[in-house]
Formats: sequence, C-alpha cells, structure tokens
Amino acid sequence: MIPDLRWSPVVDLSPKDEAAVVALLGRRLMGRCEVVIRTEEGSPAVIRNHPILNDGTPMPTLFWLVDPALRKAVATLEATGGVRAAERDVDAAALEGSHRRYEALRSAALGPDHQGPRPSGGVAGTRQGVKCLHAHYAWHLAGGDDPVGRWVADHLAPTPPVGDLVAAIDCGTNSTRLLIGDGRGSTVERLMTVTRLGEGVDASGRLAPEAIDRTLAVLSRYRSVLDAHGVTRVRVTATSAARDATNREEFFEAALATVGVAPELLGGEEEARLSFMGAARELDEADGPFLVVDIGGGSTEMALGAGPARPPDGVVSIDMGCVRMTERHLNGDPPAPEELTNALWAARDELELAAQRVAGLADARTFVGLAGTVSTAAAVDLGLATYDRSQVHHHVLTRDAVEDVFRTLATESRSQRRHNPGLEPARVDVIVGGMVILVAIMRHFAFDSCLVSESDILDGLVMSVAAGH
Repeated sequence: MIPDLRWSPVVDLSPKDEAAVVALLGRRLMGRCEVVIRTEEGSPAVIRNHPILNDGTPMPTLFWLVDPALRKAVATLEATGGVRAAERDVDAAALEGSHRRYEALRSAALGPDHQGPRPSGGVAGTRQGVKCLHAHYAWHLAGGDDPVGRWVADHLAPTPPVGDLVAAIDCGTNSTRLLIGDGRGSTVERLMTVTRLGEGVDASGRLAPEAIDRTLAVLSRYRSVLDAHGVTRVRVTATSAARDATNREEFFEAALATVGVAPELLGGEEEARLSFMGAARELDEADGPFLVVDIGGGSTEMALGAGPARPPDGVVSIDMGCVRMTERHLNGDPPAPEELTNALWAARDELELAAQRVAGLADARTFVGLAGTVSTAAAVDLGLATYDRSQVHHHVLTRDAVEDVFRTLATESRSQRRHNPGLEPARVDVIVGGMVILVAIMRHFAFDSCLVSESDILDGLVMSVAAGH
C-alpha cells in the first residue's frame, strides 16, 4: 500500500531506519531523508531525499531506490538497453509532463522561503529524455505519475539462474569493486567503494592499518552480497598498492578470512590484458586498433590490440596513478602552477618509456579510457548530478572537453571542486592527479578523443571465471 506522502522541507530518519539505509547504500548519508516505501518485511525500499544536501549541494533526485533486489533488477534492465528502449516506447509529451511534475514536487519540498542554490531539471535532474531508470521507478513506487516508472515495472528483466552467476572483486589502490554476472555480458550487481587501500604506500612501502581496515569492511559487505546471490565462483585480485607493499600478506590473510577466497596479486601486464579483454568485448573491430588505458590509483595499464577477437598485441604498466601522482606532486590546494607543470612532465616521461616498450601506441585509431578518473571526467562533462552508467559508458570525450574539465578542477580548491556535478566526494582530492595523466596521454599521443568504457578489468575477470580460468 502506498503511504500518504507529506511534502515538508524537513525529513528525518529514525535511528533504526538510518542504520538500515546506511547498510543498504553502503555509505554514510549526505543529507536528510525519510522512508516512503518499505518491503513486506519492513525494510526500507524507497527513500525521499531533501532537495539540499547537508553541505548545501543541490540534490536533484527526490526519490531513491535502496532495496537491493529492486536495484539489481533495474540495473539488469539498464544494462540490456533499457534507457534507450524506454525513451523509444514512452510518449514524449507524457515524459515531459512527468519531468514538470517532479520538478514542481521537489520545489514544494524546499518551501517558499528557501534562499540559495536549487536543484534543476525533472526526474534525476534532466529536463528531457530518460536519464536513470532507478529514479523513475522509485518515484513510480512512491505513487508518482511517471510513465517511465510504469514502463520499468512492466519490463523488469529476470536475473540469470543462481547457478550461472560468477563474480570478481578487485582491490585497487583507490577503490574496491565487485562485479556479479554470467560472464557473457549480463550483469546482476556492480559495486564500487573508495577505500584508498594504497594511501601512503608510495612513501612508506606499507599498507596502513586504517587502509586495510577500510578495505576489509567493504569486503565483508561484498561477501554478504555474494551470499545473497548464491555466488560460489569468485576471483579476488589486488593490484598496484599490494604490489608495492611489503606487508601485503597481512592484508591477504585478513581478506581470505573475510571473503573466503585468497586474493591473487596481479602483475601490471596481466592487469592490462584483463582490462583489454573486458573493454574490447563491446568494441567494433572496424574502429581498431585500440589503445585501452586503465588509469588506476597507483599505476596505469596500457594495452594495444585489434579488438575483441584476439588478445592485445602489446601491454605495459607504468607507475603513475591518481593517488600516486597526487602524493608525489600535488600538495597545494589548489595545486600551484609549478606543481601541475612538474606532474605533467613526470607523466610525459613515463609515457615516453611506455612508447619505447610497446611500439605503435601512438598509431592506435581509437583511445579507450577506463576507471574512475575517466568516468568522472565524462560525468563532469555531461553534468550528471547522479551517476548513470548508460550515459557514461561509451561517451566520447573530446580533447577540448578533457582540457576544459582539467582546467576547471585544477584551479579550484577542494571545497570548491566538490560542487561539480559528476564528481563524487571521495575523489575530490585525487581527481586532479588522474586528470593530469589523462591530459598527458591525449597530448603526448595526439588523440582527439577518448571513448569512455565502464567495462574494464572487472568484466575481464568475470569472463575469466566463467571460462574456468
């Protein structure tokens, strides 16, 4: 039964509900909210957010889907082309009307006396088209007159049989990520949490105890997700930070006890091959050869190849990533011009060495960028207030756009930078270091554009598990 919704400017959770929502989201709450729809068991299913976050940032998404089963079902629908299909099937005038109603409802929640920034747009912050099926479906469940939400309800795709699911967990320098799927392109769950496992490793050569604890807490949550889906075939990997840390076995032993699977220490070249495998699966060989670049926290992997039909022709891993670049070169807030210049020169030197090791890097026809830095650049370029994989995946970043995002973020302080739509708070302090690398690649190899891919090493790992490797 849909409850009566009260449109007041103050919305607060009970301590019990707050704990439940935090557990479901896997992160702390950034603003006030209330539960408007529950499951039959009483667990929160849809929350209503206040239009302004605690730090003053406008929040365009009024209704948020938090139930994991519903989120999984909608994510599966999105991964199979649901956004474009909904735009095709839903009457344009009806969709425009839903955006206007949503915007009016959100404005009413602010109240007539509100001063300062306001969220703009309709459902999920867009004024036209379909941006995020989760937002539309959440509003539909909460009783909203949303034709896209009704379309989602009618088209929710069934998940693959439990026995067919496999998974991969990647413990990177900056983030720890989980992917559950069937290894043939169907995704059930894709989660990312910034854990900063490699914080300080470049200087100390060791994983910090607090960084290990942060990562283990996320691994424990991921173990629960695996259990909920009945997944037994899992591959856990660790990359740059663990390669550089003398105490990695301490982390590996604790991770084994937490997840039940022993982590593998991936070499840089194997990391590059898996990244290429994951990204190339959806590429058209006619657009090759491809240079697939994974800008990580501690290292950057580069793979050159013709496309999905065969392994890459050459791979190289270089010791520069968004965390390492920041810790080595960017100390100012914002970074001083000379710090940015030194960082760009350091990146250029690493790229020259990479080009010496793998011939033909500059001859690639299509530059494909992976991982958080590139995805964030795309989200900022698109102005996405909330992440939408369907818009970020295979978005084309022009060189001018990359330079513009770099210039904007590099000249802002951290407190200013965090207000850019598309930039998640956990990346505020390292995004400039990542953008230095992305800009340097495009300048050094004279690429006019970058094809953003959200399919990456995780997809390659899941494919390898499904193939029995």
